[in-house]
Amino acid sequence: MSQDVRDLKEFAAAPSEAAGRVSTMASGLVGSEILKIAADIRELVRGGVEVCNLTVGDFDPAQFPIPKALEQGIIQALASGHTNYPPSNGLLELRESVARFYARELGLGYTTDSVLIAGGGRPSIYAAYRALVNAGDVVAYPVPSWNNNHYCHMLGATSLPIVCGVESSFLPTREAVLAVLPKARLLCLNSPLNPTGTAFEKDALLGICEAIVEENHRRERAGERPLYLLFDHIYWMLTFDGVEHHTPPGLVPEMARWTVFVDGISKAFAATGVRVGWAVGPVDVITRMSSTLGHVGAWAPRAEQLATVAMLDDVAAIADYHANFKAGVIARLRRLYTGLQALREEGLAVDAISPMGAIYLTVRVHPFGKSTPNGKPLENNEDVRKYLLDAARVAVVPFQAFGTGDAGQGWFRLSVGAVSEQEIADALPRVAAALRALK
Repeated sequence: MSQDVRDLKEFAAAPSEAAGRVSTMASGLVGSEILKIAADIRELVRGGVEVCNLTVGDFDPAQFPIPKALEQGIIQALASGHTNYPPSNGLLELRESVARFYARELGLGYTTDSVLIAGGGRPSIYAAYRALVNAGDVVAYPVPSWNNNHYCHMLGATSLPIVCGVESSFLPTREAVLAVLPKARLLCLNSPLNPTGTAFEKDALLGICEAIVEENHRRERAGERPLYLLFDHIYWMLTFDGVEHHTPPGLVPEMARWTVFVDGISKAFAATGVRVGWAVGPVDVITRMSSTLGHVGAWAPRAEQLATVAMLDDVAAIADYHANFKAGVIARLRRLYTGLQALREEGLAVDAISPMGAIYLTVRVHPFGKSTPNGKPLENNEDVRKYLLDAARVAVVPFQAFGTGDAGQGWFRLSVGAVSEQEIADALPRVAAALRALK
């Protein structure tokens, strides 16, 4: 039966800035800088302009499909009727599979009680913050890094950024961490790092872990709350050219008392939309994280969980998939890196850090003090970003989107997950021409 439709648009369009309409937290939450950049790209694409989009931390399935075994496993699980709620902490079969996976691939022996399944990595990060951090507690994290400033805002925590530079590959040193440890409740690290694609060397991470153990022994003697480490290594299977991935408990076993891992299939299997992630850590912390996510309902779908069980246990299938997948990622990163280094050798204002892992390349484009052909001065990263998009049809993300707060150094993240090698090859001459055209 049809009925009259009431026009409510006028009422629903209440002023967004009206006092008291949303919470203080929500009103102060800053939107994603990357999403704003995406709007610029969409406008160009709608106008028929082809853009080499190096902004998205995602994979184009046409370039990088998920493993066939994972796809078929999901289809079969759905066909078998696995469409109801999973347990809030994840299927036992998957938690067992993750424990086996960590033992086999990382040499880390955990029980299933240390494993929590969630709908990707983000719910695990949020749950760790919720389980460990009170309002006003200090959270230390390197900048650039991904989203820690926003999680701190949502919890009312006190942000303590550790500013990192190119001399340490944008990763914190032991000395830098030592300066913040006495103040912090939580230290957040990510390796390989989003946005830079750089990874901790063994001695650097070992030094940080030894400092955390020493700090926590001091706190135990003083009766103080411990310091925890949130270690996001969701890109750990994507390391290249002899780069070895290291974990805190793998280097210092006692770190298992205070380390919460964030991980999942999103990046290692190009399965960002499948939404299967996990946290691994101390049982008491994992239990409270599970309680938090149980109330939020942030679990991974049952069918996808079942398919992930089979995939993680299939060593040969993983090796076969990564043989092509990782080769495709590193080929794109190398093409981009070598092309930009050639421009640098030509004398243009570009540079790049050799890729170590993930799907990102750290690039510096710094023609500051010059002007575009139409006379606009290039004074900061945003000016350069817009110029590259307009003049070279290349989209990049400036480091200030990752908490640096410094818009004038010329550092950018370039992501290769959604482009082909040919798109990169075609884009490099356009970048060169755009930089040569500057006055």
